Amino acid sequence: MTTAQRVGQLFMGGIAAANPDQAQLRTLRDNHVGSVMLTGRSTAGTTATRKLVDGFQRQADQVAGRRVGLLVATDQEGGRVQVLHGPGFSTMPSGLTQGSWSTATLRTQAAGWAKQLKAAGVNLNLAPVADVVPAALGTRNIPIGSFQREYGHTAATVTSHTSAFAAGFAQSGVMTTLKHFPGLGQVIGNTDTTANVVDSVTTAGSSSLTPFRAGIRAGSPFVMVSSATYTKIDPKHPAAFSPTVIDHLLRSQLGFKGVVISDDLGNAVAVRSFTPAQRAVNFIAAGGDMILTVRPSIVPAMTQAVQTRMRQDASFRTKVNDSVRRILDAKHNAGQLDCR
Repeated sequence: MTTAQRVGQLFMGGIAAANPDQAQLRTLRDNHVGSVMLTGRSTAGTTATRKLVDGFQRQADQVAGRRVGLLVATDQEGGRVQVLHGPGFSTMPSGLTQGSWSTATLRTQAAGWAKQLKAAGVNLNLAPVADVVPAALGTRNIPIGSFQREYGHTAATVTSHTSAFAAGFAQSGVMTTLKHFPGLGQVIGNTDTTANVVDSVTTAGSSSLTPFRAGIRAGSPFVMVSSATYTKIDPKHPAAFSPTVIDHLLRSQLGFKGVVISDDLGNAVAVRSFTPAQRAVNFIAAGGDMILTVRPSIVPAMTQAVQTRMRQDASFRTKVNDSVRRILDAKHNAGQLDCR
């Protein structure tokens, strides 16, 4: 791979599921972006979505005559967070409703939902939500509780049900993402729409990390890192830019070996005080692997910044290469890369 192709693998760009913007697609292609996220809401159904995704896959980079397929992701949690609807897609209930089911029922349902995504060409779900929202906070927790995205209000319920959801998806051959590490259950503000979202409760030993710990032990391929700041873990950096959160807590203490993906670093108000270049470099430097931006227009500034830092800093260059290997491993496991 050329340097530009390697750097492109570090990115996931958002594309509207209902009406893809051709200029945005061109930007992703020109920058060798290796993964896409279907965003917004679509009622087109599985067949039409598959046609769209197949078109994206045909444009994927080739290296030495071999296609390096795309990871195609979406937010298919259920309730108010379900991107893909229409013929072939079930209407999924909220996380809170799913959490009231037996784990056996949830696993069976999740396997069915995953089959629907697979039929549509989607190979990665940015779910399940592993955040534990205390009952006392409930809907005042804007990012999760107000949308009933949580499986329950205890670490035990969230652990059992995130595990069941992930197991059902694995059974049907679609990868999942535990989110939003180290948890958005204790905050009030939503990092997508609010600056300075702070969790002053969670520690490295909190029980709310149990769903992540269990999911990692079960082999979760992806973990998404939040953009909130955790004052009892690292008061100086948002989690997405924190070596303490990613390299030390997630990698060393919890033993996660898969792909660390950011929460959105494109439109999120939580990171607006950083330039796009700083967001990309800070995330990779902290130990992250895949930069998610729902705004493809900032990808060129981000990729250029990463390439510049690679030229200047050998240890950063090593981090990039390690990240690319993790991402290519995930693609290989998803059947998007033939390594013979």
